[in-house]
Amino acid sequence: MSKEEAEHNNPSIEKGVPAYGNQHEIGFVKEYTPAKDGIGLHPKPTADPLDPLNFPRWQKWTALGLVMWMYFLFTYITTTTVPSFGLLQEQYSISYSQVNWTVALPALGLSVGPLIWSSLSDIYGRRIILIIGTTIALVATIGSAVAEKYSSYMAARFFQGLGVAPASTVGMAVVNDLFFEHERGQKFGLWVLAIDMGLLVGPLIGGFVTLVDQYWVAWLTAIFFAVLLVAEILFFPETLYPRSLMLSRLPTSSAPHPDNEKTATVPSSNDIARTKQLPFLNIWMVPGIEHPKPWDTLVQFIKMWTFPNVVVAVVVYCFSWYWWILSVITYLPLAYPKYRPQIQGLLYGGMILGTLFSEILCSGTLSDWIIIKLAKKSNNVRVAEMRLWLIYPAIVITSVGLIVWGVSVDKGYHWMVGQVALFLVAAGIQIGNTAVCAYVVDCYPLHAMSVISFYVVLLNLSAFANPFYIAPWCDTVGFTWTFATQGLITAFVAIPAMCVLHVFGKRWRDRRGAPKWISPEYA
Repeated sequence: MSKEEAEHNNPSIEKGVPAYGNQHEIGFVKEYTPAKDGIGLHPKPTADPLDPLNFPRWQKWTALGLVMWMYFLFTYITTTTVPSFGLLQEQYSISYSQVNWTVALPALGLSVGPLIWSSLSDIYGRRIILIIGTTIALVATIGSAVAEKYSSYMAARFFQGLGVAPASTVGMAVVNDLFFEHERGQKFGLWVLAIDMGLLVGPLIGGFVTLVDQYWVAWLTAIFFAVLLVAEILFFPETLYPRSLMLSRLPTSSAPHPDNEKTATVPSSNDIARTKQLPFLNIWMVPGIEHPKPWDTLVQFIKMWTFPNVVVAVVVYCFSWYWWILSVITYLPLAYPKYRPQIQGLLYGGMILGTLFSEILCSGTLSDWIIIKLAKKSNNVRVAEMRLWLIYPAIVITSVGLIVWGVSVDKGYHWMVGQVALFLVAAGIQIGNTAVCAYVVDCYPLHAMSVISFYVVLLNLSAFANPFYIAPWCDTVGFTWTFATQGLITAFVAIPAMCVLHVFGKRWRDRRGAPKWISPEYA
């Protein structure tokens, strides 16, 4: 049936609905055919204007920008105090090891937070959880600025991490709510770029703010959280959508269709409030969703240890690769002690450029391109392991960067040698971070919140552990052997492990099967 015939026979047919590839219209039903280079769309779209997939482009990018800003602050809070370590030591009369622990405490909060916030966001929605989390982080940051005792300061730092923690799992859920699977490589890349840039820009800004004093490092962070809170309240829409319910309630067509696809349409009634129809500050359960128990995220985190694809990818990345970046960040001031804090902050520039370079040229967008090309060669079938090809060069350049930086510090090479090395370290870690995030989500797309919760908890546990061992390690054997060993561990552990995952990953996934639970919006 042609579009004109459908409109003539069914005057209720909707017009002006965003097109997703080729559409076959029957009545007010919209049938969606594969639209991205012949590859089917996921999630299944509807013609509902309240579906986050159909939000205006500017609103999608505004929401993504706010999530990225919060994810930037996710790691910014941990490292922006590094240039003021000397002032904090003096203020609280503590050792360098003890001041290094002030980086660990927010990381612990960042680990615990996803186990609390993730299920709540599937019950009450993304918007209210992000607002509550930002409020907690703002109050805790003010507390760190006025803390008179070391114990009070450490407690405030923990709650900073706990408050900003929704940026990880809830932020990732927002990306899933707003974008199709084939669009997420780039979006995950930008999302990961935010966390990595926060980690590196934090000490750069902190170095200059330390010219005033260590208190203003905290006050500036509080200002950042206050601006974010206002922006979330005014501009962030609810994105948790009862997709499964909407699709199940809608009529489907029995008419022949070239791809035998089920149909989806906008409902004829508005009896279920959803997304933009919910209250401005919604404190009730989002209707139409199969709500999890508040403790389900913790239970699912434990169960996720039985899924080898996720465990191997995340554990190898976190504990043989990612956590070395905290070693570099916290020990850079000691590597260049003759420079003032603001100059030390500028020495993070190599890592910032490496992160930006890798994201623009070699990360999310390139990953999406590789997926499309490889899928075309496999009868338009996407396999999660296609995401792993970028990991191997990323491991190599990270390893080289760590070794060169350690040697350059001990040998007293020109600071530019160190900048090149740090460029390589950051570029490799950024590419690896994006690839691992995209891979675990592609393994279990209907369980995205669970796999990213697993990833975030372990990532931040590695960041929590690092400050406790890096000080005695580097003080004992020096920069060369500390960072050369780190580079060798990355190369000789991560590469073989990822090769095994690449070869056997699909077989493991087929044998283990998918988790019995799914994200509530798909339930």
